[in-house]
Amino acid sequence: MRNIFLFIRRYFNFLFFLALQVLALSFLFRYNKFHEAAFMGVASEITGRVNNRYNTIEYYFKLKKTNEALVKENVELRTLLRSNYLQSDTMHLVAVDSIRVDSLIKYQKYTYLEAKVVGGFITTQTNFFTIHRGTDQGVNVDMAVISPQGVVGRVVNSSANFSTVMTMLSRQFKVDAKLKNSGERGIISWDGVSPDFIQMRNIPKNIKIAKGDSVLTSELSSIFPANIMVGTVDSVFNDPSTNFFTLRLRSSTNFSTVQFVYVVQNKQIEEQRKLESATQKINE
Repeated sequence: MRNIFLFIRRYFNFLFFLALQVLALSFLFRYNKFHEAAFMGVASEITGRVNNRYNTIEYYFKLKKTNEALVKENVELRTLLRSNYLQSDTMHLVAVDSIRVDSLIKYQKYTYLEAKVVGGFITTQTNFFTIHRGTDQGVNVDMAVISPQGVVGRVVNSSANFSTVMTMLSRQFKVDAKLKNSGERGIISWDGVSPDFIQMRNIPKNIKIAKGDSVLTSELSSIFPANIMVGTVDSVFNDPSTNFFTLRLRSSTNFSTVQFVYVVQNKQIEEQRKLESATQKINE
């Protein structure tokens, strides 16, 4: 404390000058419109440059995780190539359905479009991402969004070049899923409590379930391709009043680190919806 007082005493004139200078500048910028506008312009420019540098540095340190995810996904995709399914017996060749997909585009059901996450916001119990893809790039409402790790959400609004995505961490989000081992189906939802866990409901109690079991999207989902990772079983809740388990799942997607996603288009969804709508009218 003594040293502080000695420092102030020694440099009192200089410190007093600085205080008066700051006070004078504040009066100048506050009560003079021209100087105020000039100051705000310079301040905004400096703030923008600092934020840009910060974002660049932050993005650089996240590149390792992003690259690891992309490499892992590329390895998985390469294992699905037709050339990998040739048996040692040259008289037998495994026929893969992707032959039609490769040669005749009309048989292709899903298409994928990469997109960068450029923003995010939360409203009560609903979490949204903003991606830099819109209607000009072919993105429309109700398209599925996935990451290299698994399910992310679905598109709920689109402009020319941007789209908002309702993530799986939203009370309104639902998707049909299945247990990888048994194939038993249930509904995925979020209870609005923890961003690390989601719920899977309507699983019969006669099904054997173990911690760590994988949960995938099912064939009944109209927008998500089947067998996309949803999460892994963390715990099982037994409600004595029902014949079903409620599973708590650890989400496969880490929503706090997602930078790139894939928008998935089901090219046959309109045909499916028209047929289902016509069938409902017949039964009315």
